[in-house]
Amino acid sequence: MSDKTTALITGANKGIGYDIAAGLGALGLRVGVGARDDARRAEAVEKLQAAGVDAFGVPLDVTDDASVAAAAASLDRLDVLVNNAGITGDGPQDPTTIDLDILRTVLETNVFGVIRTTNAMLPLLRRSEHPRIVTVSSSVGSLTRQSAGQAGPIAIGYSPSKTYLNAVTLQYVRELEGTGIKINLACPGYVATDLNGFQGHRTTEQGAATPIRLATLPDDGPTGGFFEDAGEVPW
Repeated sequence: MSDKTTALITGANKGIGYDIAAGLGALGLRVGVGARDDARRAEAVEKLQAAGVDAFGVPLDVTDDASVAAAAASLDRLDVLVNNAGITGDGPQDPTTIDLDILRTVLETNVFGVIRTTNAMLPLLRRSEHPRIVTVSSSVGSLTRQSAGQAGPIAIGYSPSKTYLNAVTLQYVRELEGTGIKINLACPGYVATDLNGFQGHRTTEQGAATPIRLATLPDDGPTGGFFEDAGEVPW
């Protein structure tokens, strides 16, 4: 069993997830690159290792029960789980014309995938001395900002999936109170990734900063919060 603090990042073969892995690795953590694409996962691990990071690959499709269970079984230790994998969903997402299959697909990854992965990894996290769960959300899921017209374009799949994810996270906070597991949500901001056709104005390194900070909180750090670089995001 490894004696190094170990983190697993889902969707870590590219974008924000990759830079979360790189940032945690630079801090001395052992990092598991969770990704479903074998070639991209191997390439990411090789690149991280070349940069001096103690990285290893974890085959992981958050939408598949067997894949998630196998990923959990492959780990000998886990101290930090970063639920980063997410999708926007295809096509226009106006409420009046939405294809419900698109909505189901978005929820399967962005919400059910997080629940599936978190539950599979909890037995490992419970054995950690300083367990942390960070879930990458978005300020477009803020009902306060949505109601003020400050939460991006209309997207009945993506935006409400993050609202749902925020609420789900608070349920975990309530159930796991007193266990020592710190659970927080991170908004990376509008980052240029393939999720948005690289239209964002922030870099992936900038987007990774808040998740990295929450993944390495001291024992007197917050839990049950929703954070961005500037501070707390209103619910």
